[in-house]
Amino acid sequence: MIDLYALTSPNVQKIFIMLEECELPYNIKPVDVWKSEQFTPEFTEINPLQKVPAIVDSEGPAGTPYTVIESGAILLYLAEKTGKFIPHDPVKRNDVIQWLMVQMANLGPMCGQLVHFFRFAPAGNDYGNSRYRTMVNKLFDLYEQRLAAHPFVIGADYTIADMAAFPWLRNVDLLGIDISTRPHVKAWIDKISARDAVKRAYAKIGAIKSVRDTATNDDKDRFFGRGKYAHA
Repeated sequence: MIDLYALTSPNVQKIFIMLEECELPYNIKPVDVWKSEQFTPEFTEINPLQKVPAIVDSEGPAGTPYTVIESGAILLYLAEKTGKFIPHDPVKRNDVIQWLMVQMANLGPMCGQLVHFFRFAPAGNDYGNSRYRTMVNKLFDLYEQRLAAHPFVIGADYTIADMAAFPWLRNVDLLGIDISTRPHVKAWIDKISARDAVKRAYAKIGAIKSVRDTATNDDKDRFFGRGKYAHA
């Protein structure tokens, strides 16, 4: 059995999708980051980065419990565990890993920074908003070019490279991105959204509750690492 420590962010959504696609049994262990639950000693022991997602697989390597942190590493771990959604052919396998890293090192961080500066930063951060909007638009164009030539990110097959990118690229309303100029990304989003496992994943994500809308200013400061929690 897998324990999934999660809330509802795009990085968490990837893992819900993979678990549902692989039909692996799992328990949801909510960690409300807006209540600072990621900073508890109990969760810090699971993930010293104090971030979700994290998993604890009671049937890990050699049948012993095993903890995995970082969403890209979790996707790779689950792909290795099940033999699903990652090719055996070494070239295609490395294509998947490369595009997984594109998401982890570029798409996720740039989208995350855009959301922060667009939605949460105080007034007077026009430079940050402009910079990250530019970077995100370039990445949407990159995926548009890729998906114009392939039905999925690495070719004909749906893989963890798609699961990694999907929660970020579908988030156009929150990002304030014009999807109408990226028809191949739009078609790919619609295609993945129609998968039964993805529908099940988002039904479970939608049932998770948090105090985000009523979080105290202190909890917000701690979450964002600002105010008295800044280390600058």
